[in-house]
Amino acid sequence: MTLRGDLALISKLINPNARVLDLGCGSGDLLAALQAEKAVNGYGLDRDPANIQLCLSKGVNVIEQDLDAGIGNFADDNFEMVIMTDALQAVRDPRELLRQMLRIGEESVVTFPNFGHWRCRLQLGLKGQMPVSKHLPHDWYSTPNIHLCTTLDFEKMCEEENIRIIQRRVVNTRYQEHWTIQLAPNLMASHAFYRLGRPL
Repeated sequence: MTLRGDLALISKLINPNARVLDLGCGSGDLLAALQAEKAVNGYGLDRDPANIQLCLSKGVNVIEQDLDAGIGNFADDNFEMVIMTDALQAVRDPRELLRQMLRIGEESVVTFPNFGHWRCRLQLGLKGQMPVSKHLPHDWYSTPNIHLCTTLDFEKMCEEENIRIIQRRVVNTRYQEHWTIQLAPNLMASHAFYRLGRPL
């Protein structure tokens, strides 16, 4: 199975035979690939009935659940990795959800669009309008995003919460890394990938 660029990057961070929970798993492509290629024991959460049917058709274990309702139904240390792809900015309480992710998982992978990207700044600065771009494709009145942030914002929150950043990958709109992005990630990255751990 050929994965979308962001999901392929996440797949590289997952160890074989890991216990994985995918929050907002969508159609289940990532979990299906991880099960086939890395023999993970995976579960997905999603609230969309259509996505749940797609997951089931791919042999992916899925639970119908709204992330805004929390994940308190999972026991501590139940998973080795908890994943949330492009959903952090769309949940009601991202800080609490991150705490819960690291309660039930040894590590977490979180991805989000970087609102500090130069295109966003340019649209705000020159047009005075909320940015619409490839990595933020919705108008302000129809966007699911309610907590947009930059890479600096996210890292500041991790520091405040004593969340350990194990690895950061920053990419362009094609999910490719480049040395120019590394020079100024908050300005140049369209998407950010963080592998997070509990305090040492």
